[in-house]
Amino acid sequence: MLRRLLLPFVCALALAPSALAQGGNYVVDGGTRAEQLQVKAALDASSFDFSVVPGTVAIQIERGVAPYSTPGRIVLDAGLLDTGRLSWGVVQHEYAHQVDFSVLDDAGRARLQAALGGSSWCAGPVHANLTCERFADLVSWAYWSSPDNVLKPAGADDEGGQMAPAAFRALLAQLLPTPPVRRTASVSVSRPSPKKVRHATGSGGS
Repeated sequence: MLRRLLLPFVCALALAPSALAQGGNYVVDGGTRAEQLQVKAALDASSFDFSVVPGTVAIQIERGVAPYSTPGRIVLDAGLLDTGRLSWGVVQHEYAHQVDFSVLDDAGRARLQAALGGSSWCAGPVHANLTCERFADLVSWAYWSSPDNVLKPAGADDEGGQMAPAAFRALLAQLLPTPPVRRTASVSVSRPSPKKVRHATGSGGS
């Protein structure tokens, strides 16, 4: 009887895994298999729950490009991904822009700008003076404080150095609709084609 009662519950978990997402919902296209796996490793390494970003983000790997993000799309350089763990902070940074694009509201951006400073949120010629870039750096550093994270700030005046990681995490938790700390759950990846890797829930700026 117990097994019969548990079976529908187990099936429901298998068929509706979106609540358990951790590393975000995205599709990776281009690049080699090893480069595609670096993207997954980078997002899995962060304790930030990137599944807060709604919808599916398209991640394109190209060679000889400067990484950048636009709403719903990220472009990454193959050469950067070839460096392995040294690329992970940048991958997280670009996905953090997706949080800005689709999750933060104007009131949240205003609170972040008051805390992080900057000449404007995301318009201006000096990259380090843009609050959106400081925000993306801190999402990377505050949730993956590894010596291998190339976005570790050199000091309080460095991009992303305006807040201590713990203080930033506490502030961001107030601004997002769900807690941005990864839930304990498994995430599966669907069987990839030779040129595309899909990272999905459950079954599979710059």
